[in-house]
Amino acid sequence: MRTQDVCPETTHLTPFTSRINIVLVSVFLIFTASCSTGSTPENLPSGTASGYETASVEKATPDTLSTLNPEILPSFDPPGETSDIYRKADLHTIIPDRPRFDVLTYLVQEGDTLFGIAEKYGLKAESILWGNWYTLEQDPHTLKPGQELNIPPIDGVLYSWSEGDNISKVAGSFHAEPEAIIEWPGNNIGFDVDFANPDIEDGSLILITGGRRDAPTWQMITITRSNPAAASILGPGYCGSVSSGPIGTAVFDWPTSSRWLSGYPYIPGVHEAIDIGGAIGHGIFASDNGVVVYSGWNNYGYGYVVVIDHGNGWQTLYAHLDTINVGCGQAVFKGGAIGTMGVTGNSSGPHLHFEMRSEVWGRVNPHNFLP
Repeated sequence: MRTQDVCPETTHLTPFTSRINIVLVSVFLIFTASCSTGSTPENLPSGTASGYETASVEKATPDTLSTLNPEILPSFDPPGETSDIYRKADLHTIIPDRPRFDVLTYLVQEGDTLFGIAEKYGLKAESILWGNWYTLEQDPHTLKPGQELNIPPIDGVLYSWSEGDNISKVAGSFHAEPEAIIEWPGNNIGFDVDFANPDIEDGSLILITGGRRDAPTWQMITITRSNPAAASILGPGYCGSVSSGPIGTAVFDWPTSSRWLSGYPYIPGVHEAIDIGGAIGHGIFASDNGVVVYSGWNNYGYGYVVVIDHGNGWQTLYAHLDTINVGCGQAVFKGGAIGTMGVTGNSSGPHLHFEMRSEVWGRVNPHNFLP
């Protein structure tokens, strides 16, 4: 018998069946591709269609810093946290000035002025004067090299506490409230302090913030033709009595030929006058008509002084003179010579210390009344 080969049965597909299979496979592939990519269709904005993820923002790393805007500081988040907010770069650290509470000591140098020292420490000149009231003899002209000055931490009045002092009375004497003493941290006084018997060590320097000193009493004396003897405490230049004399015009002229300031300007409570520069021997002239009510030496640092009462509520004072040409009770007229410029008394150089006093306003700024 002849052996017959055995072959597997072959399945023949019709054209219709083949087309169905191709369609099914195509649908399957499209479905699989769309599920795996998770991309948002181009016609839908990111994050607006349910079931679609929002587009992620690539985070900056140290390696990519050079490609970023230098005004932007990348935010590196801890693992598991995300943030797309960046901070502006600011590599400068601001350290605020710390307030000073202690009192410093300053040794006066050659060429120093009260204003220069005050400016060095960011203070007002009067705070330096008030804090060294007796060292400077109540007069800024007495400043000289070698003096040790107390420098307060802020503006105010430094006061040396005395045993038996009362907080309310001390504050009131410097035109301040008690709180100005107890609330300043540098004074180291608790809010539960006994105002009448505070536990403050004798000799302690207490700062009275916002306080001020009054001008020395000797500077407040008004010397008039009706009572010139009131100036007897000022020195041997006072006049015992004065007869009547000419009346001023209340229109004042400069008392010197020069009009520049060589020293201190007018500062209330510190230097209530102006210092007019010049040279020894330069002429000094009456600023208005009047009569001399003081002529001679002043014991409080003014040196040789002339005071003219103008008979209308005004007086003018001329200090640090080298020579005096007029005497007590003498009538003078505007522009008339009364002496020469000098350096007598507390004076670091030749100048005229010129004051204008009103019975209504007290000592005023001469610049407001001179042409």
